[in-house]
Amino acid sequence: MLENYLFDFDGTIADSGETGIIAVQKAFVDYGLKKPTAESVRYYMGVPIETFFPKISNRELNDAEWEEVFAIFRQYYSELELEITQLFPGMKETLMKLVEDGKRLFVVSSKNSVSLNRNLENLGIADLFTDTIGSDQVENYKPAPDGINILANRHDLDKAKTVMIGDAKYDLQMGKAAEVKTCGCAWDTYDIELLKNEEPDYLLEKVEKLLEI
Repeated sequence: MLENYLFDFDGTIADSGETGIIAVQKAFVDYGLKKPTAESVRYYMGVPIETFFPKISNRELNDAEWEEVFAIFRQYYSELELEITQLFPGMKETLMKLVEDGKRLFVVSSKNSVSLNRNLENLGIADLFTDTIGSDQVENYKPAPDGINILANRHDLDKAKTVMIGDAKYDLQMGKAAEVKTCGCAWDTYDIELLKNEEPDYLLEKVEKLLEI
């Protein structure tokens, strides 16, 4: 029986895709870069901005320049998140039921921890989670298992009773690398085949199905 539920945030807990797309596009244009397509941004959802921004840029920048772009992006994101980002229908009720059933909940995100925890607070669900890990708290980003391993060591998690839940292949790859069970959530994915190809232990299309695994 599963005891520990590790969630990705964007596209898993919260419908934040449009927030990220708009913020990325605005940041690139402000910095004089070519506006990336929504499709190119969506493809890299779940990957830290430090990794995917250079991949979708029409020209190379040095580290200092990228830090400026990241700062512009984060400013736009913080302005947009209250207006656009929202929980998926049924998510809060499902999380509350899991906690009521004695499960421990965690978040392992590619977002900076400050942004992640602010999002959880704004959405009114921060108190449901035992702990969180953001991209600034790991040495190696997803799909490396660092985030899961940190939480497993910190909270003495039994990996055989732990599941990583996410909407991106990187979440599932991370879970497998950490030797925990994996669950692909397809309630917001733009390509369910990408999840199927990772052969997760569970593949769910409805939030409420989390109560049945």
